Amino acid sequence: MIAAAMPRSLPVSPVTLPMLVAVVVFVTWAATEAGLPLSHWYPGTLFLLGLLAATAFVLSARGRDLPRATKVAGIFLLGFTAWSYASILWAEAQSDAWDGANRTLLYLVVFALFALWHQDEAGATVVLGTWVLGIAGMGLVNLLVVTAADDPGTAFIGDRLAEPAGYTNAAAATLMMAFFPALVLAGRRELLWWSRGIFAAAALLLADVALLSQSRGSIYAFPILVVLFFMFVPGRVRSFAVLLVVGGAVAATAPGVLDVGRRLRDGETAVVAMSGAARPIVLAALVVAALVTALARFDRIRRLPVPTERRLARAVGAVGVAGAALGVIVALAIAGNPVDLVRDGWRSFKQEDQPVMAANTSSRLGSGLGSNRYDFYRVALDNFADRPLVGKGGDNFERDYLVRGRSLETPRYPHSLELRTLSELGIVGALLLLGVVAGVFAGAVAAMRRGPPLGRAVAGGAAMVFAYWLVHGSFEWFFEFAGLGAPAFAMAGLACALIPRPGAAEAEAAAAHPLALVHGWAVPAGVAAVLVAGVSLVLPYLAERNVLVAARTWPDDPQRAYERLDRAADLNPVSVRPALIAGSIALRLNDLPRARAAFTEAIRREPRTQYAALELGAIASQLGQRRLAERELARAVALAPRDRIARAALARVRAGKRIDVDTLNRLIFTKARKLVQ
Repeated sequence: MIAAAMPRSLPVSPVTLPMLVAVVVFVTWAATEAGLPLSHWYPGTLFLLGLLAATAFVLSARGRDLPRATKVAGIFLLGFTAWSYASILWAEAQSDAWDGANRTLLYLVVFALFALWHQDEAGATVVLGTWVLGIAGMGLVNLLVVTAADDPGTAFIGDRLAEPAGYTNAAAATLMMAFFPALVLAGRRELLWWSRGIFAAAALLLADVALLSQSRGSIYAFPILVVLFFMFVPGRVRSFAVLLVVGGAVAATAPGVLDVGRRLRDGETAVVAMSGAARPIVLAALVVAALVTALARFDRIRRLPVPTERRLARAVGAVGVAGAALGVIVALAIAGNPVDLVRDGWRSFKQEDQPVMAANTSSRLGSGLGSNRYDFYRVALDNFADRPLVGKGGDNFERDYLVRGRSLETPRYPHSLELRTLSELGIVGALLLLGVVAGVFAGAVAAMRRGPPLGRAVAGGAAMVFAYWLVHGSFEWFFEFAGLGAPAFAMAGLACALIPRPGAAEAEAAAAHPLALVHGWAVPAGVAAVLVAGVSLVLPYLAERNVLVAARTWPDDPQRAYERLDRAADLNPVSVRPALIAGSIALRLNDLPRARAAFTEAIRREPRTQYAALELGAIASQLGQRRLAERELARAVALAPRDRIARAALARVRAGKRIDVDTLNRLIFTKARKLVQ
């Protein structure tokens, strides 16, 4: 299908090629911790910024040609990005705010790359289909690797699959974001009939592998997205038929998939536990592919009359509404009084996630709503109340939670897109983000109403990617995963790019010629913007590279490591990481004066750096400076009142005893290792 559509698409929509290049970046990020580490997404963002600049250089784009919804979404996203950068000025952890702003810049870049130029239905199908198959292929490879590996390493966190994201909920979202587009493409009569079976098999793989992560968030988000899907996305009859086949296969394989968790808890190795799930998933995918391919072939030969299709569409809608109503009635009958149900759910949500699963459940999916998110949200709302207009600054949540939180977790982010925005960027940021969402969905609706049949369906499938990210991200920290946020904004842009534009064919034919440049003030303004954005990305990226190299190579050449850390501190003058790493290295080398100087520099850059205060107190105690040790340790306790190590160290100093720095750091290391296990 993709190979067949490519020759027809490129002459009409030359932007298809840079879009496909961006898709390769997205899939690469998805396969490597969902693009979370700075060392992953910073170079990719630089590449995408260059790709956007090169595309704009070759393909002219005029603002007056853009549909109104695209303009609204783009202007608000530009404002949201600018506001994120502005928040660096009042953020306490300015380096974190800088990273957050650069991540927002990434989302602006990919939205612009996918939305600025009109896309035809063939090119959009190629782009969306390539991304779906890339994500599904990654899920299949991950399944086979985990099944065959003697030591799956960190693939599982407890009894839940964490790969490829390294975090279970993000792992599920990485796959499920592509599920609804796969359904759309599997149901389209315009595609090659044999390719529809491949997309249906991809949907089955995406759902089953995601289920291995036992993400409650994806389960709660799914019904909402199903309703949105059948309410707005065109082609509901064929999508419903595909969903019946895929849903039946998922129902058949789900018991074996969910049994993996029980077997892991019983002490079986991952390879043994996965043996009963991987083969049925692959076989089910083959069966689904065969069935949908056969249906597609029949659909190709025997086309239903248009009135019949319309009646079926209305019938499917009625069945969906009736099914939803019946589901609510059955759920209420099983659960009992809805008031009691809501009260029990609220009580479960407020309690800490201990134990993780109820005693009578075999899966985390049946363990209720218990987690520490209630506490995360409480602190985020407290932060919003402190600065309701402008917020605390981008990605500035961790230090406030250390002070105000009640759980033993130390989250860096609020685990909610909405509360992240309110607490960190205030009302101004929330209104800007609301404008982005409104513009995106207005554009998607316009594309679904006014375009050609396949284009309408593809616009709906692309919009569902953004919708999934938005809904599931309402109770997760997905904004920080570039491998999730970038494809979400890119596909939002793709939906907007499918809005029919007056004279689009003539404009695109002219733009297809090399060096079809825009003229006037736009050229120098664009060059200046790219240069400023590039500098904003390059400096923290180079600083991070130097920090990582120093942390890896210091045992062989400590002096060279210190030089790299000094260079990192110069490149990113607001970051505490170079100073913290330098202090930690100095402690390992028993160079207490150097360690003290490094941790003091960290405190100077960020006064609320609790780890630096704790180490300074330990160093002072080992050197016999009791008053200084007590003062620094009291500060460390004030910055993290629930830190048992800091409290114990302070109590020891107040009792007239000294602290051994090596012993303290072994305790810190042991605690950190337990938190990630």
